[in-house]
Amino acid sequence: MTDNTPLPFDLPSVRRKKLTVDFDGGNQSSDGGLLLLRQAERKLGVCRRLADAMPDRRDPDRIRHAMFEMVMARVAAIACGHKDAIDLDRLRHDPLMKVAVGRCPETGAPLASQATISRLENAPSKTEAARLAAALLDQFGTTVKPGKQEILDIDDTFCAAHGGQQLAFWNAHHDERGFASMHIYHVASGTPVATILRPARTPKGTEVRTVIKHVTKRLRRHWPNTRIVWRGDSHYGRVEAMEWAEDDGADYIFGLAGNAALDAFVAEAADNLRFHHAMSSKAKLRTFACFTYQAGSWKRPRKVVARLECSLQPVDGETGMRQEVDIRYVVTSLKGSAQHLYENVYCHRGQMENLIKLHKAQLASDRMSCHSATANQVRLVLHTAAFWLMHGVRAAIPQTSPLATAEFATIRERLIKLGARVIEYIARIRVQLPTSCPEGALFRAVALGLMPSGP
Repeated sequence: MTDNTPLPFDLPSVRRKKLTVDFDGGNQSSDGGLLLLRQAERKLGVCRRLADAMPDRRDPDRIRHAMFEMVMARVAAIACGHKDAIDLDRLRHDPLMKVAVGRCPETGAPLASQATISRLENAPSKTEAARLAAALLDQFGTTVKPGKQEILDIDDTFCAAHGGQQLAFWNAHHDERGFASMHIYHVASGTPVATILRPARTPKGTEVRTVIKHVTKRLRRHWPNTRIVWRGDSHYGRVEAMEWAEDDGADYIFGLAGNAALDAFVAEAADNLRFHHAMSSKAKLRTFACFTYQAGSWKRPRKVVARLECSLQPVDGETGMRQEVDIRYVVTSLKGSAQHLYENVYCHRGQMENLIKLHKAQLASDRMSCHSATANQVRLVLHTAAFWLMHGVRAAIPQTSPLATAEFATIRERLIKLGARVIEYIARIRVQLPTSCPEGALFRAVALGLMPSGP
């Protein structure tokens, strides 16, 4: 048998004592936080739900790796910062990764390899991948307790394609081919609702309507008495989506692209704002307007909110400044004043950019390198499950700790990437974390906080 253990090596001495480094430290893991991810999964059950929804066409008598074990290993690896399935070739022997999926750290067999995980990602059909996305919707609907009204943010983000992947589309703004994955998040809790792989182009009205319709109807199975409000920028302010929401008991607040007809409604307000700004010493002045507007393609008039902001802007090629009025429009079915709807409802959608950053940049959900679009959609689902586990760990952090509002990368650095020695006895498994662990007390509090409340 080939021994791949690196040879010992020497480093500069310390106080005339020879410093030697070897890799004979025993059964250890560099991801001690896998214990927290295991606890988060036991509390949330997201990987178990996905495993139950995964198709399994294997011969039951020849199965070595249960579906839950494969899903949990892949999702936990993503949460730990191991972005690609090939990382499982090394992690399959990690003692805490075995513990996380329910195997003993030393006597348990190695976990699934990269080839097996890749087959897992490519196994579902298009219909089965849609069932996985629906399972995430059910995960959200059963986990989050709703109020009378809940806001859902919808947006997309560009992900570059490096190869001949299906659905990859040329995007002139980014000057490369890629995808524009659609993300939906719950505003109050910050949890993901759905992630959908799609080409890198502006969504059509029928596409937006289809997504909003299916998500709303699925959530109503869990939230029958909750009114859902959809919020997005002007890409999602499509007449098809607004008509469906109005006819089926949902609300919306979308950005609206400006035009000459809209500008005519606020022309007098803009002139008044210019006058008051000229008489004022303030750098910027704002005002708001609310009116009813019906575009040529609309069957009915709708409420439009306008935000007008006057300021001095530099003139190209000159040294002087000139007065300019910036106007933004929002179309909505909600009641309330123009200022409240714009500043306190619509503008808060900027938080979604931070949630997308957690999903894309800190959980590497843009690594969609499978050729099949269906397999890449499955990857998006697995990365979203990793989001759920990291969110569950963060939610268990006491609010008095600075990490209670930290990003996933910070939590990974402080609580997940910890060295741990694992010892398996006949009737006990002992995990020894470093005595000098800076977040030892917090680690203990989070682990115990994720324990079930029952006996």
